[in-house]
Amino acid sequence: MHGEYKVPGGKLVVVDLEERDGRIADFHLAGDFFLEPDSALADIDAAVNGLPIATDAAAIAAAVRAALPEGAQLLGFTPDAVGTAVRRALVTAPGWRDFDWEIVHERPVSPRMNLALDEVLTSRVGDGRRRPTLRLWEWDESAVVIGSFQSYRNEVDPEGAARHGFDVVRRISGGGAMLMAANSIVTYSLYVPASLVAGMTFADSYAFLDDWVLQALRSLGIEATYQPLNDIASPQGKIGGAAQKRLANGGVLHHATLSYDMDGEVMTEVLRIGREKLSDKGTVSAAKRVDPLRRQTGLSREAIIERFIDTFAKLYGAVPGRITDEEYAEAEALVESKFATDPWLHRVP
Repeated sequence: MHGEYKVPGGKLVVVDLEERDGRIADFHLAGDFFLEPDSALADIDAAVNGLPIATDAAAIAAAVRAALPEGAQLLGFTPDAVGTAVRRALVTAPGWRDFDWEIVHERPVSPRMNLALDEVLTSRVGDGRRRPTLRLWEWDESAVVIGSFQSYRNEVDPEGAARHGFDVVRRISGGGAMLMAANSIVTYSLYVPASLVAGMTFADSYAFLDDWVLQALRSLGIEATYQPLNDIASPQGKIGGAAQKRLANGGVLHHATLSYDMDGEVMTEVLRIGREKLSDKGTVSAAKRVDPLRRQTGLSREAIIERFIDTFAKLYGAVPGRITDEEYAEAEALVESKFATDPWLHRVP
C-alpha cells in the first residue's frame, strides 16, 4: 500500500506498507523533508510497524512522537503528517493528479445563485455527473452570506445592511458571516469527491484543500499561512477564511473568501461583531481584522484571480470548463425553493 500527503506549506510525506494479520508491516517512510538525527528515520519506521491497521491518525502520530530520540528535529513535516499519510495509504486515497479537473470562471450571478450552484455542483461531483471543479465566483449585487448555523438576528444588523445595500443570504456550509461587497473580495469553491480527503481529519482537510492558494499568494509576494481551523493569513493580518459542507453522496464543498478591498467601518455597521469575537482574534477593532489583498499586492482583483487560475492549472493539470444549461436551470429552481425563502434564511432566527 502506498500513501502520500503534502503538508500545507511544508514537504511531501510518502509511506509504503503492507497489511499482515491485521497489523501494519514492512512500513517505510520517505519524502523530501528534513530529519535529524538520520537514525530517527528508523525509529519512526519501527514505531509504526506492528500497529493495528485500525489505528487512527492521532494514535499513529502519538506512537511516532514517543519513538523520536530526544532533540530530534523534524523540518517540513510532523508526526501528525505521518499519521495522515498512513491512513491515506490504508484507504488507498487518491491524490490531486489522479483526477481530471475543471476550472470555471463565468458571468456574474446573484449571491443566491452562487450559493445554489455550490449545492448543485457539489452534488453532481459526488454522484459522478461532473468532474472535480474549481469555480471562481462573480456576483452582481452585494450581500452578507451567513453560515448555515448562524443566528440571523445575532449576526446581522438589518438596518445597517439595508442602508449599505447588502442583501442577506444563508449558505449550506458552517462558519462565519462573509461580507460580499461588489468587486471587494475573491471567492472560490472546490467541488471534490470525498476520496480526495480520505484518511484526513476534518481539520487537516481544510489546510490540504487550500494549499494551492497559499502557493498562489506566495507567488504574488504574500507570506501566506494557514491558521487552524479555517483562516488564511499573512504577517499583516487575516486575509480570509474557508468553510466546508459534505454531502451524503460523497461530494465535498470547500469554499473560501479572501478580502481584496474591505471597508472595515461598513463591516461594523452591517455585522454585529462583538467584543468577545474581536478579542479572540487578538485585535481591538473590526477594521483591523481583515487585511486586503489590494494593499499587499498592488494588483487588480482580476489579476489576482488570473494568478489563482494559472497556479491551480499548473499544479493539477486543470482545464477550462463551463457550467451547463442544465446545471444553471437546476440551481435556479433551488434558488426559488430554498435560498430565496424566509424559512431557509431564518432557519436559525
